[in-house]
Amino acid sequence: MRRKLAAGNWKMNGTGDALAELTALLTAQPDPSCDVLVCLPATLLHRAAEAVRGRYLKIGAQDCHAAASGAHTGDISAAMLIDAGASHVILGHSERRADHGETDAQVRAKAGAAQAAGMTPIVCVGETLSQREAARALDVIAEQLSGSLPDDARFVVAYEPVWAIGTGKVATLDQIAEIHAHMRRLLTARYGDAGQPVPLLYGGSVKAANAAEIFAVPDVDGALVGGASLKAADFAPIVAALSAQ
Repeated sequence: MRRKLAAGNWKMNGTGDALAELTALLTAQPDPSCDVLVCLPATLLHRAAEAVRGRYLKIGAQDCHAAASGAHTGDISAAMLIDAGASHVILGHSERRADHGETDAQVRAKAGAAQAAGMTPIVCVGETLSQREAARALDVIAEQLSGSLPDDARFVVAYEPVWAIGTGKVATLDQIAEIHAHMRRLLTARYGDAGQPVPLLYGGSVKAANAAEIFAVPDVDGALVGGASLKAADFAPIVAALSAQ
């Protein structure tokens, strides 16, 4: 059985005061039957890890450098993130692919570096609206997975259609099912039996109102949640919906 995962991505939001939301989440969901992860800005990682020490909540980062160390001013290595208390790291998010021009090859290098340091990478893939309208969604996902994933199958994949991130638009259940089944086939073809346990997350305007129906779709093992993860009152019902699956 694949372990279910509710992952939050705070993006470039939050200062120290916002860490109270983690405590509120632990209070609202004291014993979920799924894994729960919150990926925070690097400035909050150590304080967050200390705040939830001994509890079920995992702390993750939002990017890492492919090198273990060196002359890379402003960058952070996977080992540094682990030292700060992170267990997971989001890589290849569409916002980084767009804002920083990250390529599949760069994402693959970062994922390998994260694994080598002992972290679990969450590799993001997703098509733009123009790519979907051109009936290229399946091809785009296949290309991104082929180029972005490391050789070792110890990772998580998050499918986030670019046109659904932060827009309020959500892929239909049929669209989600098609992409997730496609990803599972591709993973099995590449990694064999090792591709079966890889969790597949859906992201793109996931909220309490639609979480349960999304989690009921085959091969959806959880969610990568953006804005709704910033407040415990919004994220806790999503965790509850996944726990109920």
